[in-house]
Amino acid sequence: MAGLYTGSHGRHEDDGVVQTHANATLKSKTCNICGDEIDLKENGEMFVACHVCGFPVCQPCYDYERAEGQQSCPQCHTRYKRHKGCRRVEGDEDDAEDDFEDDFQLKNPTHQPSKHNVNGDYSHHEIHINGGAIPSIAGSVTRKDFDGEKEAYTPEEWKERVEKWKTRQEKRGLVTKPEDGGNDQDDDDYFRVAEARQPLWRKVPIPSRLISPYRIVIVIRLVILCFFFHFRILTPAYDAFPLWLISVICEIWFGVSWILDQFPKWLPITRETYLDRLALRFEREGEPSKLLPVDFFVSSVDPLKEPPIITANTVLSILSVDYPVEKVSCYVSDDGASMLLFDALAETAEFARRWVPFCKKYSIEPRAPEFYFSEKIDYLKDKVQPTFVKDRRAMKREYEEFKVRINALVSKAQKKPEEGWVMQDGTPWPGNNTRDHPGMIQVYLGAEGALDIEGKELPRLVYVSREKRPGYQHHKKAGAMNALIRVSAVLTNAPFMLNLDCDHYVNNSKAVREAMCFLMDPQVGKKLCYVQFPQRFDGIDRHDRYANRNVVFFDINMKGLDGIQGPVYVGTGCVFNRQALYGYDPPASEKRAKMTCDCWPKWCCCCCGGSRKPKSKKKGLKALLGLGGLYNKKKKMMGKQYTRKASGPAFDLEEIEEGFEGYDDLEKSSLMSQKNFEKRFGMSPVFIASTLMEDGGRPEGSSPTALIKEAIHVISCGYEEKTEWGKELGWIYGSITEDILTGFKMHCRGWRSVYCTPKRAAFKGSAPINLSDRLHQVLRWALGSVEIFLSRHCPLWYGYGGKLKWLERLAYINTIVYPFTSIALVAYCTLPAVCLLTGKFIVPTLNNLASIWFIALFMSIIATGVLELRWSGVSIEDWWRNEQFWVIGGVSAHLFAVFQGLLKVLAGVDTNFTVTSKTADDSEFGELYLFKWTTLLIPPTTLIIINIVGVVAGISGAINNGYGSWGPLFGKLFFAFWVIVHLYPFLKGLMGRQNRTPTIVVLWSILLASIFSLVWVRIDPFLPKQTGPILKQCGVDC
Repeated sequence: MAGLYTGSHGRHEDDGVVQTHANATLKSKTCNICGDEIDLKENGEMFVACHVCGFPVCQPCYDYERAEGQQSCPQCHTRYKRHKGCRRVEGDEDDAEDDFEDDFQLKNPTHQPSKHNVNGDYSHHEIHINGGAIPSIAGSVTRKDFDGEKEAYTPEEWKERVEKWKTRQEKRGLVTKPEDGGNDQDDDDYFRVAEARQPLWRKVPIPSRLISPYRIVIVIRLVILCFFFHFRILTPAYDAFPLWLISVICEIWFGVSWILDQFPKWLPITRETYLDRLALRFEREGEPSKLLPVDFFVSSVDPLKEPPIITANTVLSILSVDYPVEKVSCYVSDDGASMLLFDALAETAEFARRWVPFCKKYSIEPRAPEFYFSEKIDYLKDKVQPTFVKDRRAMKREYEEFKVRINALVSKAQKKPEEGWVMQDGTPWPGNNTRDHPGMIQVYLGAEGALDIEGKELPRLVYVSREKRPGYQHHKKAGAMNALIRVSAVLTNAPFMLNLDCDHYVNNSKAVREAMCFLMDPQVGKKLCYVQFPQRFDGIDRHDRYANRNVVFFDINMKGLDGIQGPVYVGTGCVFNRQALYGYDPPASEKRAKMTCDCWPKWCCCCCGGSRKPKSKKKGLKALLGLGGLYNKKKKMMGKQYTRKASGPAFDLEEIEEGFEGYDDLEKSSLMSQKNFEKRFGMSPVFIASTLMEDGGRPEGSSPTALIKEAIHVISCGYEEKTEWGKELGWIYGSITEDILTGFKMHCRGWRSVYCTPKRAAFKGSAPINLSDRLHQVLRWALGSVEIFLSRHCPLWYGYGGKLKWLERLAYINTIVYPFTSIALVAYCTLPAVCLLTGKFIVPTLNNLASIWFIALFMSIIATGVLELRWSGVSIEDWWRNEQFWVIGGVSAHLFAVFQGLLKVLAGVDTNFTVTSKTADDSEFGELYLFKWTTLLIPPTTLIIINIVGVVAGISGAINNGYGSWGPLFGKLFFAFWVIVHLYPFLKGLMGRQNRTPTIVVLWSILLASIFSLVWVRIDPFLPKQTGPILKQCGVDC
């Protein structure tokens, strides 16, 4: 285990120099659709798909376009003619010779060498048969959208084609069928070829029988809503005009909120991955794994509120994932500079030497020991090794001893010594002052660290605590995550990063492979900024009283967004493309050339839609000042197959340009602007050079000690000054919910995201299950949305010149305006009590037509909910709990968030959010009934009391006034019961444990409400009192 490295922002070291070099490009014809090389035919000539215009298309894309596409050239739109060796499609001429056997030519097969391009494509992903590449086709040939993928052949179709070919070869005497069945191995090879060429994932649309009625009802509900508002606005209640006006304003706001929430769910989809195909393509037997590396990020703030044993379980589950060991690195951010977490990670690294080989030997799930040993399942199921029981018992005993050691560290950390903490070697702990300490890095495991008990390498484990000094803005979690980006770029520089909260462990050891099915797809991966997994939780009771699981959001809203431009980033359980976090734009698809002619004047082309203007190179010089131009030039180089190789111990910006040979002057100026790089990324040559490595990796020959020193430099507190970190790069600053803001910025640049929902939950975490902690969590989320609403990044006015789709924008608008619904919700929930106490109502006497609109509106609301449950699979109980907590959170946490956000932005009053406790009571669901008083409970408590009093007063008044008063009362009672039923879980939370219900509170509440209602009826203050004799007309004509 290497020593602890520390450093501050003021240090200056002279680093060595490493120059990057660009290899000469392969001058070969490339396909304008998939970017692969166009192979030669058997006669040595280049394959030409279209003989009319000669548009360069490779044979696999040609075959796919004929079989699944438009069957015509993308440039001149001439129908493709059938080439010899290609299968027939509908519309082909019949004079062509049937030459199916050319698809499987055994004699002298041509295998192309593997090539690795800077754009991340591996040509060895393709299986070459008879000189023709068979790529994975996932998406339309024109590459406009990757959601329209289809599989070219199923394994059954390939098997049928293989058998047909063999039969014809046997008849011709070219192939003899061996008697011993020796062709079984060949069959397996052919089937593996067929399987490897298939897409790594596919889109599973919602069946039309489920989604079509759902969309029809949405449209009908929108029409009914328009007629309903027409009636409400044109028929005011003059006897209760203020109540009517308030109710109409609230209803209009609810209608707008419904539109913002509903229409982004118009195109819900699910996705399915194929892990076996991923293994066939990137992990072939006898060859090193071609899967790309992944850096894991785990963030922690206070180890006393986020117990080290939970963080240790998260780290252990990461170290034991089912992924090549040398391609996994785990970075733990300690933003509290705690020696407790530092020592706990040392113990975790030692225990991992036994835990990781045990997990991989017996393929156990989950691989977090605390949750594995506490599962109430048959752990012997599917286990056949005789040594499993013995090893499991021994491992459980060792884990219990490990927990005791962690508990001892926690107990020791409860009281800080006066002289501060001291490390084992006698040196003072650098982080004794949590607000003024140097940066710290400790590498525990990895290639240079300890091996497991079987002598095998373990994934790298790195402890990181960024430097903090008074007077510097550290930006909380977002700043810590950006520090991890830079440290990981210097030390490992994996092209993908997966971030987890310290209480979210890896529940599915193949979760990373699930994400790689998308990120390593040759067609889709380049355009993906991240793959988001749903959040699942442990330790929640079956009824989920406070909707902690958020099932409706993760199983309905997120699937709807996946059909548009992708799900929003939710802060954890997300695999990022490093290039997207660097602020680069996604690669632009090549557009079809517009048809022009030379027989008309130039001005005619403008009317006809053509264009004769050549592309100006001045555009690239203009874009030099912005990131888009820089990235576009970078992608242009990728299309030309420029490669970059690094060598030497470190990088120096002044000499990087010398390593790029073969570029023209414009590309050099775009890529190698030293000032532009330093302004964007900071003063670290090593880090800047790492951003140019599309597929990651460290510079060759670099010294580990030099890299550690550079890593200390990039986490210094002054590194981000005068750079674009937090503005355009990395996690975006400006809100405590940095996740929404970060995902929004990437989507505005045109990136897409994917929602991955494997059958076994990828990650699981702990959720606050008592009412007070849950409301504080919702308060923090809502406060972050208010901050975004009041910032320049508000989706209402930001990014309109970009590539954000309109339905995606509606979803982001909904995420930042929903807290303001609390104002309308509080007013609307108060109206029933006011109506019952005053005898007034917000709706005048209804006629038959008006009654129809009311009934139709309620029926459409019910139908929408039912159909939504049908296609999503969400239970009605989860849906109802979500509706209840929408009201509870809306009248409490969201309301406070609005005022706190206004105070913070307008008055500069900052509010620090409370870190949610990650521990639970010793008893099962013990924390569920734990009552903690907070000011957030005042508004809903008040609403419950006044509505209950209103109901009692209304019923008492009806009894006092006779039979005729019951008719108008029913509408008011229904209104009040709607509020009480939605707030019922909150009322249960106030009561505490079910077996400890404070009876005296219930009795006093009933007594006081009864007394108040009787007095109210007796006084009747809202009706005018008459004095003197009552005069009536006698009816006699005097």
